Order: sequence, then structure tokens, then C-alpha cells
Amino acid sequence: MKLLALGAHPDDIEFGCGGLMIKEAQKGTQIMYVICSLGESGTNGTPEDRKKEAEDAAKLVGADVTFLNLGGDCHIINSPENAYKIAKIIREFKPDLVLSPQTVPHQHPDHLAVGQLGYNACRFSRYGGIEELKDLPAHRVSFLYQYAIYSEVGLGPDILIDVSSVHEAWEQAMSLHVSQMKTKSYLDLVNSKAKYYGKSIGVEYAIGLWKTDPIRIDTLSDLTMSSRNY
Repeated sequence: MKLLALGAHPDDIEFGCGGLMIKEAQKGTQIMYVICSLGESGTNGTPEDRKKEAEDAAKLVGADVTFLNLGGDCHIINSPENAYKIAKIIREFKPDLVLSPQTVPHQHPDHLAVGQLGYNACRFSRYGGIEELKDLPAHRVSFLYQYAIYSEVGLGPDILIDVSSVHEAWEQAMSLHVSQMKTKSYLDLVNSKAKYYGKSIGVEYAIGLWKTDPIRIDTLSDLTMSSRNY
């Protein structure tokens, strides 16, 4: 299995779904982070600092990381040109699964834009006739899910993943974003959400994902776990 995770800023993936990344890495999944800015407009931390923090966190998680210039922090827009840049990476890496930020309003504009770009890039990756991508063979992504950064916006998640067993390692990965800890109590914010999700399914900590399409199964008996016991 190959997993590609998109983040608008150097800390987004760790805070949004870092525990899930650690579990997947432990399972043997090959993971690539694509970070679409260096947090240039952030209140704390230089771009150089934040790039190093992201590299250190990805190494701890067990992921490779690449940085993509889509105009810089607070300048990312949803455009075909930017989606082609991500689609090119998708065609090169050939992921089975892509994770991107939620595509809902009332959040950081970069998060929304990267979520939209992730959706469009997955579509563009599979269209063989796009001139800008013709130097690479088309690739069809099997699964595209979205994650929330810090706190969800809108309806609750469609999927909850138990990350209790990797919570300590997840906290370590988040803590490597030292510059951002000066801005807000992100650990408390993320942990409180993860505890809430966890309690809702009878575990200690959980991470939520949102589907972009209906979840397809062959039979009801393929569903092995539920959020509650009836």
C-alpha cells in the first residue's frame, strides 16, 4: 500500500492525522508527505525552521517528505496549474490512498484550497489526455479521504481510527513542531479532540476522516467493527 498525504503547512499532517500515519507506517505502508508551503506567513518560526521541523517529524513517523511551492503560505489558490503540480507527484509516486484537508469553508483558506486541489489532482491524475501531464503515465487513486486540522468543521467524521496504541509517538511527532507551540496550545487542542472521538467508539484516542465518495463494500459481513455495541 502507498499513501500520499497533502498538507498546506509544515505542521498540518502531524496535527491532523499524525497518529494514523504512524499506524500505517508500522503496518508497512509506504508514506509520502507533500507539504505545499513553508509556513512563510506564520506568526512564529522561520521557513527554514519549519521545514526542518517537518522533516524531523516525517522521519519520526516513517514518511518521506517533499515540499511543493504553490505560491507560499496564505497565497495558495485552487487552480488547474496547481492541481497539475500535485497530479504530477501522484503519477510519479502512484499512491493507492490520498489524504487531504477538509473541503469546507470557515477554516484557514490554505487548508480549503489544498483540500480542493487534492480532489482535483486525483481526478487529473487519471486523465490520459492532459497535455501538462503527458510525460507521465496516468494513475488512478483508489481512495481519497479528508482529515481535519486541529478541529473539524461541519458534520462529524465518517470514519474513526483507533490510534490509542501510538498516541505517545504521535505526541512526540507533534512536539517536534516547536515553533508552532508558541502560537497556541495545539497539543491540548488535538488531544481533546482525539479523546472525544476515542470515547465515542470506546477507545482512548481516535482520528476522524471524511469520505469524498460513498464507501463501497461487497457484503455487510465485510464490516468487522462498529462504533458501539448494540
